[in-house]
Amino acid sequence: MILSPIFPAVKPKSILVVEDDADIRSLLWRYLEKEKYKVVLAKDGEEGLEAAEAQKPDVIILDLMLPRRDGLSVLKELRGKPELSSIPVLILTAKGDEADRIVGLELGADDYVTKPFSPREVAARVKALLRRAAFPEKSSGEILEIAYGPLRLDAEGHKVFYKKEELELTAKEFGLLKLFLENRGKLLSRERILSRVWGADFSGGPRTVDVHVRRLREKIPLLEKALVTVKSYGYRLEEEP
Repeated sequence: MILSPIFPAVKPKSILVVEDDADIRSLLWRYLEKEKYKVVLAKDGEEGLEAAEAQKPDVIILDLMLPRRDGLSVLKELRGKPELSSIPVLILTAKGDEADRIVGLELGADDYVTKPFSPREVAARVKALLRRAAFPEKSSGEILEIAYGPLRLDAEGHKVFYKKEELELTAKEFGLLKLFLENRGKLLSRERILSRVWGADFSGGPRTVDVHVRRLREKIPLLEKALVTVKSYGYRLEEEP
């Protein structure tokens, strides 16, 4: 008798959907389940946070307009908890809510979709986030510590110090700063920055880069002059601070 090899069952990726609209919750649940994901549903911000802490999902789909606790508040708390901070978050925004979308990106959201949307588009974004989380971009000769005047970046510990004081940066702010420090003196286009820090699958526009650069300048005064804006192109970090 020939026995077939036994392979361990592949655990399905889990997606937490935090959305107060029952029709949208149902739509996403049906479509994502069809795509073989395990879907967890939450109808408000408080319930979403509780589910995130209990389930540790692989991706969170987060509406910004939520009862009890709004999505931006939920996102901020997620990024402040070490055990949840690395979970990719896809935010859902109304078509005209550009300000909320920008704030969401500032707080560390990984991507966004505007309503109305197709479930197919959401599934494609989820797939891209899972792929980027599974295969993060790494350089073979990565420098573990970079000094730039009073600024020091610890790549291995994922920490940044300015004048010996540790700074609180989002994951995207950290990646952006690291990219500039590794390419000081070089002119980087917004498109290249988006590709390197957000990934080739990110669908947001160059405005995303500008928002994060502004946040870096606010948190690190040294960069107000050292990080130069090159009009209509991108940014360059000076060779010396």
